[in-house]
Amino acid sequence: MKTVLITGASSGFGEAVALRFAKVGWNVVATMRDPSAAGPELGSWPNLLATRLDVQDRQTIASAIEEGIQRFGGIDVVVNNAGYGLFGIFEGVSREAIHAQFDVNVFGAMDVVRAILPHFRSKGSGMIVNVSSGAGAIGFPMASIYSASKFALEGWSEGLSYELDSIGIKVKIVEPGGATRTNFMQRTGAESGRQQPIEDYAPFLRSIGTLYEGMGSSADPDAVEKVAAAIFTAATDGSNQLRYSPTDDIQPILNARRSSSEQAYRSLTLGIFTPKAA
Repeated sequence: MKTVLITGASSGFGEAVALRFAKVGWNVVATMRDPSAAGPELGSWPNLLATRLDVQDRQTIASAIEEGIQRFGGIDVVVNNAGYGLFGIFEGVSREAIHAQFDVNVFGAMDVVRAILPHFRSKGSGMIVNVSSGAGAIGFPMASIYSASKFALEGWSEGLSYELDSIGIKVKIVEPGGATRTNFMQRTGAESGRQQPIEDYAPFLRSIGTLYEGMGSSADPDAVEKVAAAIFTAATDGSNQLRYSPTDDIQPILNARRSSSEQAYRSLTLGIFTPKAA
């Protein structure tokens, strides 16, 4: 039986993908900052170990990996799912908040991968699935720092994929859309609420706020399961595909970013994000 280690598995995508792997017979190391917050269903699977891993604490990363190897004999797949979004006007975001965003979304994932690679190299195989976002391909207003962290995650993942492919280890990227109903938004709201308001941006914020509220109200109710299915597919399909974009809400703008001219893409995004006259 194969084993997967998943970060940020207490809820949302992480919990859903942990259950998906467990239900088909995989051993699962479901990690989270606070194991007491684990959903009750996680505790009902004998092939699932819920344990502590805080991506900002390298000792907990090493401990969780060692615990998983000791319990199940090895680890075959790592899913870097832990993350949160920092939303707001760039000028109002503190330097400390920006560092924290990169510490979780980028450096945390890097530290998990750095810690697992000696084990993967000893086996001559392994799979890393990094959970990015549509914001890893597109810069969204009010999300410039979050987008920057996910752009960094994707660039690192793509470059890393060539290095690791040479020694039998695969890297995949999964890009969920922007409007998903998960506990991801709880930390996002807490972090974003600490920013300093700047009155000059108020008209723009009202316009963009209305736009994003509309996006949120039309969120795909099946997005969590779609993303969990895409993560499972990425980990198991045996292909060389690098990116997986499982939710429909982000597809039109992703297609424009990757398939049309820069001028056409810019015209599309200006039409979406430019404040409309009152």
